[in-house]
Amino acid sequence: MSVHRVGIIGSGAIAAAHVRGYRKAGAEIVALCDVDADRLAARCSEWEVPRGDADAADLLGDPQISAVSICTPNATHHPLTLAAAGAGKHVLCEKPVSLNLAQGEQMIEACDRSGVVFQVGHHLRSSAAATLAKEMIERGDIGVPTYLRFRQAHDWDGGGVRGVFGSREASGGGTLLDNGCHLFDLARFLGSDVRDVFARVATRKFDIEVEDTAVASLGFVSGALGHIETAWTATGWQEGFWIFGTEGSIEFDDRVDRKALLRRWRSESTMSWGVTEVDTHPLGGLDPHSRHVANFLAAIEGTRDVICTGRDGLEAVRLVLASYESADRGTPIVL
Repeated sequence: MSVHRVGIIGSGAIAAAHVRGYRKAGAEIVALCDVDADRLAARCSEWEVPRGDADAADLLGDPQISAVSICTPNATHHPLTLAAAGAGKHVLCEKPVSLNLAQGEQMIEACDRSGVVFQVGHHLRSSAAATLAKEMIERGDIGVPTYLRFRQAHDWDGGGVRGVFGSREASGGGTLLDNGCHLFDLARFLGSDVRDVFARVATRKFDIEVEDTAVASLGFVSGALGHIETAWTATGWQEGFWIFGTEGSIEFDDRVDRKALLRRWRSESTMSWGVTEVDTHPLGGLDPHSRHVANFLAAIEGTRDVICTGRDGLEAVRLVLASYESADRGTPIVL
């Protein structure tokens, strides 16, 4: 297997996760790109990357680079993916894939025309917890799923909303887009397609243009129900999912134990509402971002399917946009 030579466009916080993933996979990071010259120089030094480019065209024009990660503000994902596809580079684009459906379709079509792999950075699909949960659901370990609940919430390390995240023009939305698009994707991954959404959003803490707190109720095509909970108004960080089925349930909560997934079930009535049988499943291996990067490189090599396609990323955006429409209108939106 040849060594993958990659470039990373954008050198903010999320780029660090891509750097870690590529290094763990044995890839060579040839160049970074960022419009902020000072940050670019600091990151190249910190991450020991030999070259820094101020213009993405220079990075994309390098023939030794076969793949790129796009880790830039949301509004730039569309033009950069089109440029990368035009240059024949495989693309791992951070979420959300685009700010509207038309842009996402153009990105998918451009990558299809160029014959390059296009993966979206919904890394929760690659996590050990979600991978195991999907296997358990498909085996029928909890029967037929009836209710799926997903949460991702944080408080920006106790500080304010960073960078362009509070800007509607640059980011397209607040926590429902930033955190919620991950959860909508995970809901589809574990619970199948969504039929309808009913959402509420609020800005309760920060002086920003977008929401900092949101919830969305889901109706799945299967008939199961679900719930998405996102916030920048939490205290600390929490990420988890809870899936109830006709024959048991699955629980993952990183505040309780980030290295284990639980399955609860009953083999017979215990005459107690609170006492069940429990399996604890240890979770090991790479962190979710590194697993996602490894899955991207495996897709380039042809040893696995793309774990989160451009179409998957676009469906997450569709659900976010439908949720915003629902919140504006105060009614459910049928997809």
